[in-house]
Amino acid sequence: MRLSHLLFAAPALLFFLVFAILPLLGVVALSFTSWNGIGAIEFTGLTSWTEALSRETTWHGLLLVLLMIVATWTLQTPLSILLGTFLAGQQRYRGVLAVLYFLPLLLSSSAIAITFKSLMDPNFGLASGLGLPFLKQNWLGDSTLVWIVLLVIIAWQFIPFHTLIYQGAVRQIPQSMYEAAQIDGAGRVRQFFSITLPQLKYTLITSSTLMVVGALTYFDIIFVLTQGGPGVSTRILPLDMYLTGFRGNEMGVASALAVILVVLGLGLALGVQRLGGKDASASQTEGA
Repeated sequence: MRLSHLLFAAPALLFFLVFAILPLLGVVALSFTSWNGIGAIEFTGLTSWTEALSRETTWHGLLLVLLMIVATWTLQTPLSILLGTFLAGQQRYRGVLAVLYFLPLLLSSSAIAITFKSLMDPNFGLASGLGLPFLKQNWLGDSTLVWIVLLVIIAWQFIPFHTLIYQGAVRQIPQSMYEAAQIDGAGRVRQFFSITLPQLKYTLITSSTLMVVGALTYFDIIFVLTQGGPGVSTRILPLDMYLTGFRGNEMGVASALAVILVVLGLGLALGVQRLGGKDASASQTEGA
């Protein structure tokens, strides 16, 4: 690499080093200590790791975060592809709809959680205000309903982002492919499954990677809505890490949980990329 290239890349590399690598190394170091967040830091070897891996809440939180990954991907991916394909049309009204669909992504996750928490209140929410008895459910107190609520809210907020990715990808597909399919008598459904979906392969890999890694960072919505409840039914691993460190004052154990999350995120991201094949960075329209 030339010196000029290094000079151009230096600011980004310095930023990444200061705000990513150094904090990560600090967390790894803290995972081998015992610290309450205030007093002296004591090196205790693998004590924090042993404690973290022996707790039932750790494995429960890991199972929940894996469930979150599968559920959010299953719910968001088909809807994002369909909306992205629809909004890729050239009609003017689709541009207006694209703006409306994108609005949830501009809102704060905490604000969204507070709003939905108020709307779902059985005494003062929509059920009472609109006089709709069927909405008068214990949405956040039932271990099954609370997961439905979380998945719907997360999908409502983040589907617009992935829709935008697919919308841009669909617009890059050459129109000549669709014109040739029409000449052969293929309808819209056949064109979608035979042309659009195959051409979205690498976009699907990118979107899935972002979705999988993003599921490991869901914290604010769950913290505001349920704080891990009812019981520990929504205490996913990121929330367990926060509660362990800042409420339990066990920074060493919390750091060990953070390292587990980082390793899990890297492993899942590499796994998704591997599923896409060795040429996952190839052009979307290659061979068209």
